Amino acid sequence: MKLDNKEIFKTLNPNKVWIPVLLGIGIVFVMFYSDPSITRENLRSVFDASWPSILLALLVIFMRDAGYVFRIREITDKRLTWVRAIYVIILWEFASAVTPSIVGGTAVAVFILHKEGIKLGKAIAFVMVTAILDNLFFVIGAPIVLYFAQGSIFPDSHVLELRLGKSLNYIFWVSYSLYALYSLIMAGALFYRPRVFKWVLLKIFSISWIRKWKYNASEYGDQIIESSKELQGKNAKYWITIAVATVFIWSSRYLMLNALMTAYVDLSFTEHILVFARQIIMWIVMMISPTPGSSGTAEFFFAQFFYEFLSNYTFVTSILWRMFSYYPYLLLGAIFLPRWIRQVFFKKKEE
Repeated sequence: MKLDNKEIFKTLNPNKVWIPVLLGIGIVFVMFYSDPSITRENLRSVFDASWPSILLALLVIFMRDAGYVFRIREITDKRLTWVRAIYVIILWEFASAVTPSIVGGTAVAVFILHKEGIKLGKAIAFVMVTAILDNLFFVIGAPIVLYFAQGSIFPDSHVLELRLGKSLNYIFWVSYSLYALYSLIMAGALFYRPRVFKWVLLKIFSISWIRKWKYNASEYGDQIIESSKELQGKNAKYWITIAVATVFIWSSRYLMLNALMTAYVDLSFTEHILVFARQIIMWIVMMISPTPGSSGTAEFFFAQFFYEFLSNYTFVTSILWRMFSYYPYLLLGAIFLPRWIRQVFFKKKEE
């Protein structure tokens, strides 16, 4: 993986925050003016919230971020201090927020870890482990929630005059299949047969019409082999710790919405389970979004998945949901990035 500073900083650009913000605002306006069920009274209902539930939602989000910081320290064998781990997570989240969900902030994460003093091979290995663990949470979790939801996982549409429930079903299985295949291949390549993976990659890229990328494929295969070596010898405690941290992180992310929804409506235990389960399905659907941080796409699908629970509170809850779980990282990234650049680049030059 070649770390081109110019390309990386095209992604880590504070000016990019306006793209997802405008996309999000745009879809909110479209929903407001196209859906007759959304009225000015709906907007005023934001003040109907139960503040203890709002505070609980904020606490759960804080716990999720604390989990991210803890996990990156554990994955890197505590090579990062707590402060440096916070910087890494904020910038990583910022990169994910300004790139399409299908792309993510992988290259940027490798760049950040490398600049924090971690060797490139180790940085690539650590980021790949993180990505595989996150993907496996969905790959393993989705069938479990589908089983417990007992056919209630895919909602009926209230916004479009279409049978969107079946469309969501199709989008979900396409997304799930792609991520399951990717996760299994990468896990096998990283932990089982990295050299076989490189050999297959070179065979594929020997095909005439994609041969021009054969060198890049070879380089990527070498990175997988090097990353695999870096992860050899890790004990069971290492893997159990970061696996449990991954479950904690994503559970906290989803439980935030459960807490937020209880600020407006009472949910039974069964409904809480269903809301949690639908978020896993919705997240997989959103993974193929072409917009930065699924901006616009997230707001749209939120209405499809949770209207039956929230009714007239759906619109304001969707706005608060994104305000809590997405927009803060755009702001924090724009604040922390210049400071990180000064610390990592200019201080080192002075030394």
